[in-house]
Amino acid sequence: MKELEILPIPLIQWYHENARVLPWRSDPTPYHVWLSEIMLQQTRVAAVLDYYRRFLAELPTVADLAAVEEERLMKLWQGLGYYNRARNLQKAARQVMENFGGVFPGTYEEILSLSGVGDYTAGAIASIAFGIPVPAVDGNVLRVVCRITGDQGDITRPDTKNRIRNALLDTMPREFPGDYNQALMELGATVCLPNGAPLCEKCPAQEFCVARLTEQTDRLPVKAPKKARRVEKRTVFLLFHEGKVALRQRPSKGLLAGLWEYPNEVEADAGMLARWGISPLCLDHGGTGKHIFTHIEWHMTALTADTADERLPDGWVWADRRDLQERYALPNAFQSFTGLVLARTEE
Repeated sequence: MKELEILPIPLIQWYHENARVLPWRSDPTPYHVWLSEIMLQQTRVAAVLDYYRRFLAELPTVADLAAVEEERLMKLWQGLGYYNRARNLQKAARQVMENFGGVFPGTYEEILSLSGVGDYTAGAIASIAFGIPVPAVDGNVLRVVCRITGDQGDITRPDTKNRIRNALLDTMPREFPGDYNQALMELGATVCLPNGAPLCEKCPAQEFCVARLTEQTDRLPVKAPKKARRVEKRTVFLLFHEGKVALRQRPSKGLLAGLWEYPNEVEADAGMLARWGISPLCLDHGGTGKHIFTHIEWHMTALTADTADERLPDGWVWADRRDLQERYALPNAFQSFTGLVLARTEE
């Protein structure tokens, strides 16, 4: 991949002139880099910024993260999705406290040993926070490298990822590996775009990019099509009593593990209320919603009901508006019904 031998100097120069100003770049301590990289998985930078600042304001150190109660951790993460990321963050923080004396580990192998940290994240932390010359290969980097070098390998295959990682390892500049990795990521996020035409006129590699020179930018990288997602039709029950809404906690394992939700079932009807021992005073349609997970889609229809009876099934709670805003972590899956619920609940 001779193009990668040419790339470092123009790419680093471009990065220094065009990089977005981001808080974790301004203060690249290991904890800050690690937190940002976990938050940025499957999530856009714009969506992460407020979460990042709020999270660090409450949990400024690894020790704080290790000690926080899980319910509070989930509330801080609410809306970012992929909640196992937060649980793995805390597991890793506890590993740092127990196995490394509270000091974030400083080698690639030690960083890779932390819960929830894979090759990419370990490479990002090691290079950015510690200056260790190891690649950080994510989807952005795979796309950039495949286009610049004309690599025809399927980027979902491990052999393609390994080949690209090894090529980057052989050609990356040893004196500024963190900047180089971030420059590749930045190029993929802002110029060598995944959807729509790449902005080749702004790219520092335009003169030697194989995809541009051979007009293959729309065909590279090669990626096997995803399997179709399974669709579930769910009925969501928005149950109200004296300005409060009913919530139940999801199981501790599986999809959205441990989070709170409005009671819901697959293709249920109003008869479900009787099976829960709830007698509605009235029953109305509460709108529809849709949420897409990685492998499944929820198509939701809501039913709203008021009840005079305060009793709920075991493990359920009544939540007022303040509870919803400050205490219980509800996933974005139910965001379609937030306005209705807030209008019906009291402080």
